[in-house]
Amino acid sequence: MSDKKSLLKNPRVIIFIIILLGSIVAIHPGYTPGKGTTSNLNFGLDLEGGSWLQIQLEGALVQVDVDSGKLVSGIVEPIIGAPVEITKNDLDVGGSANKSVTFTTSGTVSASQLEYLGTVSVDKLSGSTTQVTISDTSKESLIQSYLSKALDAEVLAKSTEDGTVYEIRTAVTEQKLESLLEKIGGSIHKNEDGTSTYEEGVSTDTRDLTKEILSDKLNSLGIKDIPVRTVGDKYILIDFAGIDLATAKEIAEKPGKFEIRIQTTGNETEHVLYGDSIVSVGVPSFHDEQWHTPFTLDDDGARTLQKVALETGAIDDPDSHYLKMYLDGVEIYGAPLSQSAAEKLRDAPIYSWEASTGTDDAAKTEAKALQVHLRAGALPVNVELVGSGHVDAGLGAQFKSAALIIGLISLIGVAAVVYFKYRRSEILIPMVGTSTSEVIMILGVAALIGWQLDLASIAGVIASIGTGIDHLVIITDEVLAEGKLPPTRVFKSRITKAFTIILGAAATNIIALSPLVVMGFGTLKGFAITTIIGVLIGVIIARPVYGIVIKELLHVDENGTASITE
Repeated sequence: MSDKKSLLKNPRVIIFIIILLGSIVAIHPGYTPGKGTTSNLNFGLDLEGGSWLQIQLEGALVQVDVDSGKLVSGIVEPIIGAPVEITKNDLDVGGSANKSVTFTTSGTVSASQLEYLGTVSVDKLSGSTTQVTISDTSKESLIQSYLSKALDAEVLAKSTEDGTVYEIRTAVTEQKLESLLEKIGGSIHKNEDGTSTYEEGVSTDTRDLTKEILSDKLNSLGIKDIPVRTVGDKYILIDFAGIDLATAKEIAEKPGKFEIRIQTTGNETEHVLYGDSIVSVGVPSFHDEQWHTPFTLDDDGARTLQKVALETGAIDDPDSHYLKMYLDGVEIYGAPLSQSAAEKLRDAPIYSWEASTGTDDAAKTEAKALQVHLRAGALPVNVELVGSGHVDAGLGAQFKSAALIIGLISLIGVAAVVYFKYRRSEILIPMVGTSTSEVIMILGVAALIGWQLDLASIAGVIASIGTGIDHLVIITDEVLAEGKLPPTRVFKSRITKAFTIILGAAATNIIALSPLVVMGFGTLKGFAITTIIGVLIGVIIARPVYGIVIKELLHVDENGTASITE
């Protein structure tokens, strides 16, 4: 009896019991009439049924060849409606810190017409000739500005070893792009083998950003954990466990490209900024008898909004120049500048804003929806649904039952092997109990972190049972040399030797599976994560306690004689 009391006083055993009970609480198993067994475990598509969607990111990557002189004239002449003559051009000069181009024209030119190309200065020469200088620019920025304006889309320029690659964040065919470049005397660059550098898709950075925004948007809706995975650089796969296909499509179509525009004349609007200029979004609050959704702009966004407000007259007449927010081209919010905001914008940009929605419950709902749109609706690219499917809930339930049965069979099979090996209940019960506790702890961790369990994850749990039993056998065989427990003075050295072997095996497993966590896709990643969690729980928590239990359940004297305790 004293051995049992000492066992319960051991710090490792106490920690083990606390973690085991905490895992059971985290799983929260129960039964609900009409729903059957319930828990906090989050099951994936293949275990619960539901829908999946595959979306394609719309965009293009391309390199461009164009003469800088023709580029300038091709951009400027349609704007001013007159031919231009280049008098100075250092856009092609390498290493120039402040590149510029100067031209003369007989047309009427204002700085605001060309300001988006760079810093513009206009000087009237003799007669009807006007000299214009565009400074603080570059050939790449001019191409970027031209394509962005022509396609009404974001265009990014990225320097690579092979030259500048332009990422066009909208769907555009190679033929349309070639036609646009012909207008400025340019063409799509060809590789050495004569193939085109045009490629459908987006950069890895844009793909990852889109995935992150989608994941944040979908999971902020509070329906349940929705995993978002990338497939190559063009596709994203979304699993909606427990959600029918129609609802899944409705949810996935909500995120989109967020944009703020300002009303100019009548119903016409002008672009102000995209959602990537929004750096933070606050929680909707009620004050001044209005519901408000606060958000903050970055420096470029704040200065751009001030500039457009001044140019359009929104500062002088706010009621005629509404600021409007769009998601995938659909207006989701519109309101004029407040008088205080208009006055402040006259002197300086405003970084912190609040969008007011009204006073009633509908306004509160609108404020919360606007918070989600502002925070996660700003996809850098448009997306297109290219594939979908549905897994029947009944089939998912069958998979779940089958996985449970397989797990129990595995545990029973392991128990049978252990029994026939040792034929001693004082070894069998702690060993099986330790394996069972490891499974409970793995599931407890999964419940706490919201990890979605699929068939591969269940396979990882089963693999952990096998790995754990291997380690427990090593401990048992090492300390029961010659069929008996060693004297106390020898026990510690043998336990140390056993754990040296176990730690080496565990480290090998973790190192081997780690690449799948980083680079694995879908089920491979789930299997790796679950197995690693199981190995860590076993090595750090469960297996050291098993060694203590084995020692305490068997009586040890100085001669190494072992017997069953009371």
